[in-house]
Amino acid sequence: MQGDADGVDADVDASVEPGVWRYARAKRATVIIDAADYFRHMQQAMLAAQERILLIGWDFDTRIHLEQGRRWYQKGRRRIYPSRLGSFILWLSRHRKGLEIRILKWSYGALKFFSRGSMIVDLVRWWPHKRIDFKFDTNHPVGASHHQKIVVIDNHVAVCGGIDMTTRRWDTREHLEVNPLRKRPRGKVYGPWHDATMMIEGEAASALGDLAHDRWAMAGGPELKPVSEAAQQSNAWPDKLEAQFENVELGIARTRGEYGGQPQIDEIAALFERQIASAKDYIYAESQYFTSRRIGQAICERLARDNPPEILIVHAEHAEGWLEQQAMDHARAELIRTLGHIDKAGRFGLYVPYTGETPIYVHAKIMIIDDRLLRIGSANMNNRSMGLDSECDVFVDCERPGNDHCRVEVARLRHSLLAEHCGLEIEEVPGLLARHGSMAEMIRALGTGRNRTLRRFELPELNEVQEVLAESSILDPETPEELFEPYAHGGIFRDGSLLGRIRSKVKKRKT
Repeated sequence: MQGDADGVDADVDASVEPGVWRYARAKRATVIIDAADYFRHMQQAMLAAQERILLIGWDFDTRIHLEQGRRWYQKGRRRIYPSRLGSFILWLSRHRKGLEIRILKWSYGALKFFSRGSMIVDLVRWWPHKRIDFKFDTNHPVGASHHQKIVVIDNHVAVCGGIDMTTRRWDTREHLEVNPLRKRPRGKVYGPWHDATMMIEGEAASALGDLAHDRWAMAGGPELKPVSEAAQQSNAWPDKLEAQFENVELGIARTRGEYGGQPQIDEIAALFERQIASAKDYIYAESQYFTSRRIGQAICERLARDNPPEILIVHAEHAEGWLEQQAMDHARAELIRTLGHIDKAGRFGLYVPYTGETPIYVHAKIMIIDDRLLRIGSANMNNRSMGLDSECDVFVDCERPGNDHCRVEVARLRHSLLAEHCGLEIEEVPGLLARHGSMAEMIRALGTGRNRTLRRFELPELNEVQEVLAESSILDPETPEELFEPYAHGGIFRDGSLLGRIRSKVKKRKT
């Protein structure tokens, strides 16, 4: 399906059920952990593109290298193609006749251009090549961001997840405490970074193509012609990327703020609520933030029921930047403290991954429930991702018809992530979980004397000013109105909600 010339298509806005925009089958699908592998596989996929590469992102930086440690891929003495993203895109345009490359980036990034001198040079170099089109996305409510990270190749291979093609994303699964290859374009070394995305082939990739096409049109991009059947039958799947899932049905969920006559979409929030309520034994999740009142409410309600599941969230130690830390870190602390008053069985825990004595920044957005449900995308566990920013998540539900064969791979992925964070071999994890009975007990038994560890987040004590910031939604609004009236509805602890009632009881006890 292609949207109309105005980028508005009724099918794009239709949900098949609460929390789900569309179900579609994928010929192959694989979760790619950390950007070293992602950038390498993505370059191979783009090399195989026939007619179109459509890249939709929060950020995009032409200065990064898709393969660290080299400038060109060499075959013998002959230079084949460059590793630097800006040069690589130009090389593709010159050597792939008929290939169009369309890039859409959140508009806020325009302010960063003045500090990215060589990126401006890249855009000037691209200018004569009419098959390269770079646009800023301004089509969103005040205070919102375009946060989706989607790449679609020939409407047949796609990527959806948390990794942007930008600086400070590249890292390997080893997450070395010091790695000279982990550096910014101007040479400054940055810390370890954990991220994830999913590569998809087939009908589900075409569905993401519809979503990306619609976003492109709404942002004012020129009309895109349909990709030919021949191009859609070509194979852009990277040769060295093993398929985790084959012939699997994927669900797709979105967030989009109300704007320009288009209704608000909160499928992602509704899906979180449904999926968390369905958990029986455990939830393993990774998120950059943990401040969402809707997710907090869903966890609170599940913990309040009989036989609550173990809930373990791997999380960044601090938000990036001083201002975000003041709002997001304090809101996280108050939300965790509030959950603690209902978590009588001690089933909830938030953990920070470390390499040596250095915390690893968690940018991944993953949730695994009972090894039967896998979810990955761009949405964090914060308010913005529930209603204001544009987001896209994909998920595998092993209880859907035809998906029974996926359970083994979902479990293996959870074991792989625990192994990565705990410095283990993946084969060790199932036995350790069986021996200790839970993820938290396994982590506790492993201790902190390893090179890579998960450490339980220590709740800070907040002063009165910090408590006020914690209750505010000014930097983490779910709607534009909350941006201007951050205290009107009680911030994260809404009046009448279960979280709000618990918070009120706690405050009364203190007084």
